[in-house]
Amino acid sequence: MRGGEILTILGPSGSGKSSLLRCLNRLETIDRGEIFLNGVETRGIDAIELRRRVGMVFQTPALLPLTVRENLLIGPGFRKQSPDEKECARLLESTGLSGEFLERGVEALSVGERQRVALAQVLANRPDALLMDEPTSALDPPAVLKIEELIKTIHRNLRTMTLWVTHNIEQALRFDTRTIVLVDGEVVAQGNIRDLVERPANDALKTFFDSGNSHEH
Repeated sequence: MRGGEILTILGPSGSGKSSLLRCLNRLETIDRGEIFLNGVETRGIDAIELRRRVGMVFQTPALLPLTVRENLLIGPGFRKQSPDEKECARLLESTGLSGEFLERGVEALSVGERQRVALAQVLANRPDALLMDEPTSALDPPAVLKIEELIKTIHRNLRTMTLWVTHNIEQALRFDTRTIVLVDGEVVAQGNIRDLVERPANDALKTFFDSGNSHEH
Protein backbone atom coordinates (compact mmCIF):
# COMPACT_ATOMS: atom_id res chain seq x y z
CA MET A 1 0.00 0.00 0.00
CA ARG A 2 0.96 3.60 -0.51
CA GLY A 3 1.29 5.87 2.50
CA GLY A 4 -1.96 7.68 3.27
CA GLU A 5 -3.95 5.56 0.83
CA ILE A 6 -7.37 4.04 1.38
CA LEU A 7 -7.49 0.63 -0.29
CA THR A 8 -10.57 -1.56 -0.78
CA ILE A 9 -10.45 -5.36 -0.64
CA LEU A 10 -13.52 -6.67 -2.47
CA GLY A 11 -14.74 -10.20 -3.03
CA PRO A 12 -17.43 -12.77 -2.26
CA SER A 13 -17.82 -14.44 1.12
CA GLY A 14 -15.13 -17.05 1.73
CA SER A 15 -12.64 -15.53 -0.70
CA GLY A 16 -9.99 -14.86 1.95
CA LYS A 17 -10.55 -11.17 2.60
CA SER A 18 -10.71 -11.40 6.39
CA SER A 19 -7.80 -13.86 6.51
CA LEU A 20 -5.70 -11.40 4.54
CA LEU A 21 -6.42 -8.64 7.05
CA ARG A 22 -5.64 -10.91 10.00
CA CYS A 23 -2.28 -11.81 8.48
CA LEU A 24 -1.34 -8.14 8.24
CA ASN A 25 -1.18 -7.73 12.03
CA ARG A 26 -0.29 -11.38 12.78
CA LEU A 27 -3.62 -12.52 14.15
CA GLU A 28 -2.95 -15.27 11.60
CA THR A 29 0.44 -16.38 10.28
CA ILE A 30 1.51 -16.68 6.67
CA ASP A 31 3.07 -19.88 5.27
CA ARG A 32 5.25 -18.05 2.79
CA GLY A 33 6.07 -14.55 1.62
CA GLU A 34 6.77 -11.41 3.61
CA ILE A 35 4.73 -8.48 4.94
CA PHE A 36 6.43 -5.14 5.54
CA LEU A 37 5.39 -2.12 7.62
CA ASN A 38 7.36 1.01 6.76
CA GLY A 39 10.18 -1.12 5.40
CA VAL A 40 10.34 -3.55 8.36
CA GLU A 41 9.23 -7.19 8.03
CA THR A 42 6.33 -7.59 10.46
CA ARG A 43 7.66 -10.82 11.98
CA GLY A 44 10.50 -8.70 13.34
CA ILE A 45 8.08 -6.46 15.26
CA ASP A 46 6.72 -7.40 18.69
CA ALA A 47 3.14 -8.66 18.19
CA ILE A 48 1.55 -6.25 20.69
CA GLU A 49 3.45 -3.31 19.20
CA LEU A 50 2.47 -4.43 15.69
CA ARG A 51 -1.22 -4.53 16.65
CA ARG A 52 -0.94 -1.05 18.12
CA ARG A 53 0.61 0.25 14.91
CA VAL A 54 -1.73 -1.75 12.65
CA GLY A 55 -5.11 -1.31 14.32
CA MET A 56 -8.08 -3.45 13.38
CA VAL A 57 -11.83 -2.81 13.53
CA PHE A 58 -13.87 -6.02 13.32
CA GLN A 59 -17.33 -6.74 11.91
CA THR A 60 -18.65 -7.01 15.47
CA PRO A 61 -17.18 -4.39 17.84
CA ALA A 62 -14.59 -6.04 20.09
CA LEU A 63 -15.25 -4.11 23.31
CA LEU A 64 -15.07 -5.15 26.95
CA PRO A 65 -18.20 -4.82 29.18
CA LEU A 66 -16.89 -1.60 30.73
CA THR A 67 -17.55 2.10 30.26
CA VAL A 68 -16.66 3.78 27.01
CA ARG A 69 -13.82 5.64 28.76
CA GLU A 70 -12.35 2.42 30.17
CA ASN A 71 -12.37 0.85 26.72
CA LEU A 72 -10.57 3.86 25.25
CA LEU A 73 -7.85 3.64 27.90
CA ILE A 74 -6.98 -0.03 27.31
CA GLY A 75 -4.54 0.45 24.43
CA PRO A 76 -2.71 3.50 25.83
CA GLY A 77 -2.53 1.69 29.19
CA PHE A 78 -0.20 -0.91 27.69
CA ARG A 79 2.22 1.96 27.00
CA LYS A 80 1.80 3.43 30.51
CA GLN A 81 -0.21 6.32 29.05
CA SER A 82 -3.55 7.64 30.26
CA PRO A 83 -5.33 10.12 27.98
CA ASP A 84 -7.12 12.79 30.00
CA GLU A 85 -10.80 13.72 29.80
CA LYS A 86 -10.24 16.20 26.99
CA GLU A 87 -8.29 13.72 24.87
CA CYS A 88 -10.87 10.95 25.40
CA ALA A 89 -13.67 13.33 24.43
CA ARG A 90 -11.71 14.39 21.34
CA LEU A 91 -11.31 10.75 20.29
CA LEU A 92 -15.04 10.18 20.62
CA GLU A 93 -15.88 13.38 18.77
CA SER A 94 -13.62 12.29 15.88
CA THR A 95 -15.99 9.33 15.43
CA GLY A 96 -19.17 11.39 15.72
CA LEU A 97 -19.99 10.76 19.41
CA SER A 98 -20.04 13.44 22.12
CA GLY A 99 -17.98 13.31 25.28
CA GLU A 100 -21.19 12.57 27.16
CA PHE A 101 -20.77 8.94 26.10
CA LEU A 102 -17.57 8.47 28.13
CA GLU A 103 -19.26 7.25 31.28
CA ARG A 104 -21.82 5.04 29.54
CA GLY A 105 -21.50 1.28 29.63
CA VAL A 106 -20.95 -0.16 26.18
CA GLU A 107 -23.81 -2.66 26.70
CA ALA A 108 -26.25 0.28 26.62
CA LEU A 109 -25.07 1.49 23.20
CA SER A 110 -26.53 0.67 19.82
CA VAL A 111 -24.50 -1.47 17.41
CA GLY A 112 -23.61 1.64 15.39
CA GLU A 113 -22.50 3.50 18.53
CA ARG A 114 -20.39 0.53 19.63
CA GLN A 115 -18.74 0.44 16.21
CA ARG A 116 -17.83 4.12 16.61
CA VAL A 117 -16.36 3.43 20.05
CA ALA A 118 -14.37 0.51 18.62
CA LEU A 119 -12.96 2.84 15.99
CA ALA A 120 -12.10 5.47 18.62
CA GLN A 121 -10.41 2.71 20.66
CA VAL A 122 -8.16 1.86 17.72
CA LEU A 123 -7.43 5.54 17.01
CA ALA A 124 -6.38 5.99 20.66
CA ASN A 125 -3.30 3.91 19.77
CA ARG A 126 -2.33 6.37 17.01
CA PRO A 127 -1.87 3.58 14.45
CA ASP A 128 0.28 3.77 11.34
CA ALA A 129 -2.33 1.74 9.47
CA LEU A 130 -6.00 0.96 9.98
CA LEU A 131 -7.62 -2.35 9.01
CA MET A 132 -11.41 -2.58 8.79
CA ASP A 133 -13.11 -5.95 8.31
CA GLU A 134 -16.60 -5.28 6.86
CA PRO A 135 -17.22 -2.63 9.55
CA THR A 136 -20.80 -1.98 8.39
CA SER A 137 -22.00 -5.58 7.97
CA ALA A 138 -24.01 -5.61 11.24
CA LEU A 139 -25.64 -2.21 10.70
CA ASP A 140 -28.96 -1.12 9.21
CA PRO A 141 -28.83 0.85 5.92
CA PRO A 142 -28.93 4.39 7.42
CA ALA A 143 -26.15 3.50 9.87
CA VAL A 144 -24.12 1.96 7.02
CA LEU A 145 -24.01 5.29 5.17
CA LYS A 146 -23.07 7.16 8.36
CA ILE A 147 -20.16 4.82 9.09
CA GLU A 148 -19.00 5.05 5.47
CA GLU A 149 -18.91 8.84 5.71
CA LEU A 150 -17.14 8.58 9.06
CA ILE A 151 -14.40 6.37 7.56
CA LYS A 152 -13.91 8.84 4.71
CA THR A 153 -13.81 11.81 7.10
CA ILE A 154 -11.28 10.19 9.43
CA HIS A 155 -9.12 9.27 6.45
CA ARG A 156 -9.24 12.83 5.10
CA ASN A 157 -8.37 14.28 8.50
CA LEU A 158 -5.67 11.84 9.61
CA ARG A 159 -4.38 10.45 6.29
CA THR A 160 -3.88 7.12 8.05
CA MET A 161 -3.17 4.27 5.64
CA THR A 162 -6.51 2.40 5.57
CA LEU A 163 -7.35 -1.03 4.20
CA TRP A 164 -10.99 -2.06 4.42
CA VAL A 165 -12.93 -5.12 3.33
CA THR A 166 -16.36 -5.44 1.73
CA HIS A 167 -18.30 -7.93 -0.38
CA ASN A 168 -20.67 -5.21 -1.61
CA ILE A 169 -19.96 -3.74 -5.04
CA GLU A 170 -22.19 -0.69 -4.50
CA GLN A 171 -20.35 0.08 -1.28
CA ALA A 172 -16.99 -0.22 -3.03
CA LEU A 173 -18.24 2.11 -5.76
CA ARG A 174 -19.28 4.69 -3.16
CA PHE A 175 -15.68 4.76 -1.92
CA ASP A 176 -14.30 4.92 -5.49
CA THR A 177 -10.74 3.92 -4.54
CA ARG A 178 -8.04 1.57 -5.72
CA THR A 179 -9.48 -1.90 -5.22
CA ILE A 180 -8.11 -5.45 -5.05
CA VAL A 181 -10.63 -8.15 -5.96
CA LEU A 182 -10.18 -11.57 -4.30
CA VAL A 183 -11.96 -14.69 -5.55
CA ASP A 184 -11.18 -18.12 -4.03
CA GLY A 185 -8.07 -16.75 -2.34
CA GLU A 186 -6.61 -15.32 -5.53
CA VAL A 187 -6.22 -11.72 -6.67
CA VAL A 188 -8.18 -11.63 -9.93
CA ALA A 189 -7.87 -7.88 -10.56
CA GLN A 190 -6.76 -4.60 -9.07
CA GLY A 191 -7.25 -0.99 -10.04
CA ASN A 192 -9.84 1.74 -9.66
CA ILE A 193 -13.16 0.08 -8.88
CA ARG A 194 -15.09 1.94 -11.58
CA ASP A 195 -12.59 0.86 -14.24
CA LEU A 196 -12.80 -2.75 -13.05
CA VAL A 197 -16.61 -2.75 -13.18
CA GLU A 198 -16.81 -1.07 -16.57
CA ARG A 199 -14.13 -3.26 -18.17
CA PRO A 200 -13.85 -6.65 -16.39
CA ALA A 201 -10.46 -8.08 -17.33
CA ASN A 202 -11.31 -11.79 -16.94
CA ASP A 203 -14.15 -14.27 -16.51
CA ALA A 204 -13.70 -14.60 -12.73
CA LEU A 205 -14.12 -10.86 -12.32
CA LYS A 206 -17.12 -10.69 -14.63
CA THR A 207 -18.78 -13.61 -12.82
CA PHE A 208 -18.32 -11.90 -9.46
CA PHE A 209 -19.70 -8.57 -10.68
CA ASP A 210 -22.68 -10.36 -12.23
CA SER A 211 -23.40 -12.41 -9.09
CA GLY A 212 -26.03 -11.60 -6.49
CA ASN A 213 -23.41 -11.72 -3.71
CA SER A 214 -21.81 -8.52 -4.89
CA HIS A 215 -25.07 -6.63 -4.55
CA GLU A 216 -26.04 -7.47 -0.98
CA HIS A 217 -26.63 -4.72 1.56
